[in-house]
Amino acid sequence: MKANLKILVIRFSSIGDIVLTTPVLRCLKTQLKGVEIHFLTKSKFADVVKANPYIDKLWTIDESLDDVLEPLRGEGFDYVIDLHNNLRSFIVRFFLEVPSVTFNKLNLRKWLLVNFKWNVMPRLHVVDRYLATVKRLGVVNDGKGLNYFISNEDRIGVEQLPLTHLHGFVAIAFGAAHNTKSIPYEKLRELCKTLTVPIILLGGKQEREIAIRIENEFKVKVYNACGTLNINQSASVISLAKAVVTADTGLMHIAAAFNKPIVSVWGNTVPDFGMHPYFGTSERSKWEAMEVSVQCRPCSKIGYAKCPRGHFKCMMDHDMNAVPALLNKLL
Repeated sequence: MKANLKILVIRFSSIGDIVLTTPVLRCLKTQLKGVEIHFLTKSKFADVVKANPYIDKLWTIDESLDDVLEPLRGEGFDYVIDLHNNLRSFIVRFFLEVPSVTFNKLNLRKWLLVNFKWNVMPRLHVVDRYLATVKRLGVVNDGKGLNYFISNEDRIGVEQLPLTHLHGFVAIAFGAAHNTKSIPYEKLRELCKTLTVPIILLGGKQEREIAIRIENEFKVKVYNACGTLNINQSASVISLAKAVVTADTGLMHIAAAFNKPIVSVWGNTVPDFGMHPYFGTSERSKWEAMEVSVQCRPCSKIGYAKCPRGHFKCMMDHDMNAVPALLNKLL
């Protein structure tokens, strides 16, 4: 193996998937002597890894690759690790003309699970599958789980929290990129009603309207941070939480990176896709999954704007009264 390798790692999106690549970045950087790690992602997700010390240079695109292909070729990479495996990442690999390895998304197996409920997915987390792509470089899983790094300017101090939340709170991340993965208003309300501890709601601007309704009803107990924090500030709040209740979303993986106890509430997706909270091999798993057994689940490997069958039972049939006991078990 050549000394002082220069490696390009590709993962364009999204928040959770990028967080799940962090063990690969760490293991490459710490196990290959003198290696230089470059990371290519979309501009809108750059903040997720901008403070990662295992990345020597961060490259970003919007939608087009035109601005980066020639500069990337000028870097003289020795190797490309493609953890996205789509047309654009293929173009990068083809253009650079260097040895590469590609992550297998197992799309056929996912299709069989979605369409025929035939589960032939390997009992491996996607992190372990990511790490399998670099095995040929002599890199092994160090068992340390995920990383998330926050720069000082994005860090939220405990003194910035409401007085009611200074002695501990549960963070709830109820939104997701697709509505069928999100915890709906009715279930969120039920959850906030059954919890007796202070709560901070986390999410983007698209979750703010629902969060305002919840905050107005529960006032002192619930603090609404949706749409007011960037992703790193939200991550900072998670780092301060006693525990996290979350949908299948990027903040779930950030919570795992901070080794937080997690209750994950699943809708149309399933943990069997291999994208559940990951704590590594050196830490005891600290999560409990809430799932509803309905015949149509999973109906997609990603999600929909609304339930294809109109009933949304995979979320609406959850009993949120079970959450306090699950949290007590984890804590």
